[in-house]
Amino acid sequence: AVVSTQSTGEYKGSDVVVDLFVTLEELYLGNFVTIKRDRPTFEETSGTRQCNCRMEMKTHMTGPGSFQMTQHRVCDQCPNLRQAIETEELELEIEPGMLDGMTQRFSGKGEPHMEGEPGDLYFKVKTIRHNIFERKGDDLYTNLTISLQEALVGFDMTLSHLDGHGVDIKREKVTWPGAIIMKKGEGMPNFENRNKLGNLYITFDVKFPRGELSSEDKDNVRKILNQASAQKAYNGL
Repeated sequence: AVVSTQSTGEYKGSDVVVDLFVTLEELYLGNFVTIKRDRPTFEETSGTRQCNCRMEMKTHMTGPGSFQMTQHRVCDQCPNLRQAIETEELELEIEPGMLDGMTQRFSGKGEPHMEGEPGDLYFKVKTIRHNIFERKGDDLYTNLTISLQEALVGFDMTLSHLDGHGVDIKREKVTWPGAIIMKKGEGMPNFENRNKLGNLYITFDVKFPRGELSSEDKDNVRKILNQASAQKAYNGL
């Protein structure tokens, strides 16, 4: 494809957009990556070609006081060009806090054009799915499975974050399935202000034991919990 600037008549090659797949760890800490790329270009060869062609008006005298204007195609003579492949290395900075869809531009690294400047090259950020964390804006989300025993009596654990630092999670009261806690400042860095961090939201899943309880165990559970029946049907949608 060719881009023509109507106001100047100049031509420019097409822009190229390339997906840049990055990890959540890279978006948390930042990184520099080097990309090797084969880029199409033009190089001079033997002979000449017509170039910079345009229409010009010429005035002819057809008689005393009589003139006629006609259009003529006028071209310059330029060196012949042939298409070639140029291998180049580009260094990209993945900045902390970058969001999906953000781009980095390399001027003049896009598609070439025989009559004008090459287009630009854009690398567009795309986040690779993470096994533990999901990102929404500057916040992180994760699910944590605990046992029924831990849900009832509490627990203490450390969750490994994207840079390896530990996030302490301590519960001393009952944790019900679907409960959510927030860890302030344990999310992603803000792209505009790296000192500003989002939050981490943890949703708990409770894994129930698969074994059967004996009659004695059931009586003991009833005594410990001392709960009245809470059976109730309702539309939860």
